[in-house]
Amino acid sequence: MSPGKGPVDRRVGGLAVYDALGDGGGRRVVLVHGSMDRAASFAKTVRRLPDLDVIRYDRRGYGRSGHAGVAPTVQAHVDDLLAVVGDRPAVVVGHSLGGVIALCAAVARPDLVPSVGAFESPMSWLSTWPSRSAGGLALAADADDAAERFMRGIVGDAGWEQLPARTRAARRSEGPTLVAELASLRQAPPYEPGQVTVPVLAGYGTESKPYHQDAARRLADEAPLGELVVIEGSGHAAPLTHAAEFAAFVRRAVERA
Repeated sequence: MSPGKGPVDRRVGGLAVYDALGDGGGRRVVLVHGSMDRAASFAKTVRRLPDLDVIRYDRRGYGRSGHAGVAPTVQAHVDDLLAVVGDRPAVVVGHSLGGVIALCAAVARPDLVPSVGAFESPMSWLSTWPSRSAGGLALAADADDAAERFMRGIVGDAGWEQLPARTRAARRSEGPTLVAELASLRQAPPYEPGQVTVPVLAGYGTESKPYHQDAARRLADEAPLGELVVIEGSGHAAPLTHAAEFAAFVRRAVERA
């Protein structure tokens, strides 16, 4: 049964958590998904990390944590992440907005988050961030349409129309969660790269939007212990399309801890 698609392993504060325990002596990694996503997107990555204890969870308002309500701020998602980490240190690797949450957690609790991987984490609070990014288009709509606009911006109109009606309805229902977290990103910088004192692995794909690439380079340059990884041929959805390379990205973050 694919990781993240079977029964929920446990609940933390109402969040659905999935554990894949490896044989590598207890080295722990927590994977954090981005907007309009869920833990299942990391399934291919997890299969390539059999020696690590890999923990994933559906963030509040998404997937099987949809019933847990809406997190009103990025900080609320950070609190959820630290609850999932618990009292044992874990490297945290985040995709897209998940990387922002991981970086904020490392600023708050470097004792629990000894290293961070952030793949194409947005810096949408910057004045240079394009208003017609997927997030910008979503915020220009009401909550009912925000999720659809965001998804169309990511997968294209044809990709959206090919989704089953049930899937489209489920994604649209996540609009309030999406709007809350995107709006929170634009209110004030949730972190500054210079505040992250633990090793930071920033990554992007060569086929991704220029602003995602620029944000990753900026993070690698400005974080005191920053390092950059580029995945050739990948777009934003690297955990799905380039799972082997993304798994290597996770391993490098663990090595740097």
